[in-house]
Amino acid sequence: MKTTNQDNGNRVEQVTPYSDQTTAKTEQVRQMFDSIAPAYDFMNRAMTLGIDIWWRWLAVKRLKRLMPTTILDVATGTGDFAIQLNNTLHPHHITGIDLSQGMLDEACRKVKEKGLEQAITFVQGDCMALPMEDGTFDAVTVAFGVRNFEHLQQGYQEMARVLRPGGMLCVLELSTPTSRLIRWFYDLYTLHIIPAIGAMKSGDKSAYRYLPQSIAAVPQGDDMLQLMRNAGLRDASFKRLTLGVCTIYTAIKS
Repeated sequence: MKTTNQDNGNRVEQVTPYSDQTTAKTEQVRQMFDSIAPAYDFMNRAMTLGIDIWWRWLAVKRLKRLMPTTILDVATGTGDFAIQLNNTLHPHHITGIDLSQGMLDEACRKVKEKGLEQAITFVQGDCMALPMEDGTFDAVTVAFGVRNFEHLQQGYQEMARVLRPGGMLCVLELSTPTSRLIRWFYDLYTLHIIPAIGAMKSGDKSAYRYLPQSIAAVPQGDDMLQLMRNAGLRDASFKRLTLGVCTIYTAIKS
């Protein structure tokens, strides 16, 4: 039986970092990222062999033709994407929002070191209820974050709400390879090697077990595009990267 888009959305919403806890996914995600914030950048580079930098560059390239002047970076984490957006697109201003104060502390440190405090500001908040008015931004971005949303469709609706007409939503998300051979190596790496390295580096075993589980459960390809369309966005498209282990999704607000 074919899995529906709604079923896929529900699957990832039910995957939580700490399965032994009864707290909501949002609170567990906040706790997890506060825990791993000091090790997050190291693990990103290690897990992707540094290719995540190239993935972000390709996502920024999608936005370049629009030359947005105001950008909201959702699930901004330690600010890597916000900084890359600023350095390439030179918008008037970028706002980054994240659940985790621990991650934002790292982001603020980076921005201060680079002298970008006037160009990029950070806000702690929940993407389920963005503290911004309708039609505020020319572009909304989210890198490696939508699978952490407690309610995926609601998150997309909020991101669409704060976009101006003609603005672009750009989502960069990890995905599973379609090739069986590549998938075997991918599963070995994500299910066994990454959790082991993550546990040693961050001290949080659950966080890096959650990573492959959430990637496997998040809607991918056409299913993800349908979530964008359901939020009122048009011209939704996707491009798989690096043998399918990452995907860029884009859509435009009517």
